[in-house]
Amino acid sequence: MSNIEEHIRKAMREGKFDNLPGKGKPLRLSQNPHEDPEWRLAHHVLRENGFTLPWIERLREIETELEEARAALLRTWEWRQAASTTQEHTSSYIELEWRQAETDFRQRVEALNKQIAAYNLEVPLDRFQKRRLNADLEIARLTLRTPSDKL
Repeated sequence: MSNIEEHIRKAMREGKFDNLPGKGKPLRLSQNPHEDPEWRLAHHVLRENGFTLPWIERLREIETELEEARAALLRTWEWRQAASTTQEHTSSYIELEWRQAETDFRQRVEALNKQIAAYNLEVPLDRFQKRRLNADLEIARLTLRTPSDKL
């Protein structure tokens, strides 16, 4: 641990940060320190009117599509669980429906992975890149979850 970190921890233990102005309020980050000053006004106008960078919008679209795909698969999984306990349908019909839902999900994941590859080429820094999705892991995570777990 660095000397600076030790001083900060000591000050925290002594309560020196307890009564700072603005405590508990959100930070105002109205200016991006990495933004070109000549473009600052243009960026401000775009942000205030709901516009964003294309790669950020693409990420939102990817995340929305992923949540929709997960929700569709989850609905089928829950139907499968309920149908198999009530004997409402034959087990072969239930399994056929589940296999179709898995196939559809895998196709959506494949399409999302193509979008992720395009997104990763657009982002300005490596740290913004998104990992490719693994359909098998996604399905396993969904089918092994408990009812109180979130997707």
